[in-house]
Amino acid sequence: MQETLRAADILARRLYAAGCRFAFGMPGGEVLTLIDALEKAGIRFVLTKHENAAGFMAEGVHHVDGAPAILVATVGPGAMNGVNVIANAEQDRVPLIVLTGCVDAAEAETYTHQVLDHRKVFEPITKATFTLNAEACGVIADKAVGIATEGRAGPVHIDVPISVADAPAHPLHVGRVTASPVAPSGADLVTARTWLAEAQRPVIVAGLDVLKDGAEDALRNFADTFHVPVITTYKAKGVLPEDHALALGGAGLSPLADGHLLPFLGQADLILLVGYDPIEMRTGWQNAWDPTAQRVIDIHAVPNHHYMHQAGLSFIADTGATLVALGADVAPRETWADGQISSLKDQLAQAFPVDEDWGPGAVIDTCRTVLPPETIATVDSGAHRILLSQMWTCPAPRTLLQSSGLCTMGCAVPLAMGAKIAAPDRPVVSFSGDAGLLMVAGELATAAELGQNTIFVVFVDASLALIELKQRQRQMDNTGVDFGTHDYAAIARAFGGNGVTVRDRAGLSNALEEALQADSFTLIAAEIDRQAYDGRI
Repeated sequence: MQETLRAADILARRLYAAGCRFAFGMPGGEVLTLIDALEKAGIRFVLTKHENAAGFMAEGVHHVDGAPAILVATVGPGAMNGVNVIANAEQDRVPLIVLTGCVDAAEAETYTHQVLDHRKVFEPITKATFTLNAEACGVIADKAVGIATEGRAGPVHIDVPISVADAPAHPLHVGRVTASPVAPSGADLVTARTWLAEAQRPVIVAGLDVLKDGAEDALRNFADTFHVPVITTYKAKGVLPEDHALALGGAGLSPLADGHLLPFLGQADLILLVGYDPIEMRTGWQNAWDPTAQRVIDIHAVPNHHYMHQAGLSFIADTGATLVALGADVAPRETWADGQISSLKDQLAQAFPVDEDWGPGAVIDTCRTVLPPETIATVDSGAHRILLSQMWTCPAPRTLLQSSGLCTMGCAVPLAMGAKIAAPDRPVVSFSGDAGLLMVAGELATAAELGQNTIFVVFVDASLALIELKQRQRQMDNTGVDFGTHDYAAIARAFGGNGVTVRDRAGLSNALEEALQADSFTLIAAEIDRQAYDGRI
């Protein structure tokens, strides 16, 4: 007897085929069939305390297993609670499948409680939005996966009416073939090879598209062969191991780092933008080079409609395949002959010292020293994120997770929890400011319920440090940026975890060592002085 499948089953099975094994959210009556279908397909549903955190947990899983992330939200307020994380997925290029329940169209004509047009809300912040129907559910599911993952990744929304989820449906028998990687050819490629062959001071600026294309090895081989130093965006940290002689670390939001990196770029006679997406960068990177005076090659996933920079040559192509094609038949030559690379690395090391007795830099340095190299770290937005993104060394990609497009607060804790679910045997640590932690403190209960031993490090200075700094720089009165000091360690213990307050390196080291062996999560409240970031970022 042939199995009878519901439309929700067809959708769930397509997501399973895409590699999805986890979904996150908070159920309502309108999504019960969806959750049942996900579980039956082999996708575990994880209950969270808020839909925004659920989306970031899903993203944390994605960064480990590479599959699309799944957020499930019920009608009305549930769906609206996800707006921030969906906008983040659009800006940070996360393939997030957003499944929302909704009342049937006919019912919505005469019933108004919690009814609003989800698709209109999500249209500006997603790559596509659909309403599921039983006849085309296989096509819609296949489209959603393809649109979310291809080109520059991003969120796709599917609104699922109650009756449609339960309606009998048939799978899509012939799916769409995924396009093969494309490499450039023709006259522009010949010109690019000439530029590479003639370059004496080439530099690579690598971005998130390198990870999407799985081009880390191609990037490293190219950099090694042609002796090209590599600057990365924050999300691309680790595409070249940061202990490599050619790795110049991350760039994006630090004026202090830019004071060294941008002059170095100014010396370059060839700039290779490899999967570089400027959505991560501060205003100092607007038109940071002049393509009429410097040779610039842009290798990217979509056309340049942002106008944040321009280039002399533009290839919309796979980053790895393009680097292989570019380097073919080009003889390597000596580059940066006057020692500028090692000099710049020394300057950056001096700009971000690790020898302070106590403060945010000491917290970061101690954590990096104690925690194993394979640790996955996540970091919330704020002054601590800028400093940590410059100081935290990544031996591999996707070992420092953050929101660097939308730059939202409240992401580090749930990102870490999602990463830990997908990589239970790896150490996972999140770094939050005290304000960011307070936004998502309820998810500590979720961490306890999941039995995680994730480590949550909190910079406690009772201030929105980055905004307070900007306020002082504009010579304004201190208003709306400072708040009370709370016992964060006690909050952790109340939720069933371990809580420790530290005020020096030794205390932090001991707390980290114990946390690595703990059976439950550990929150480490690192108390630092207010205005401790002055001159550091």
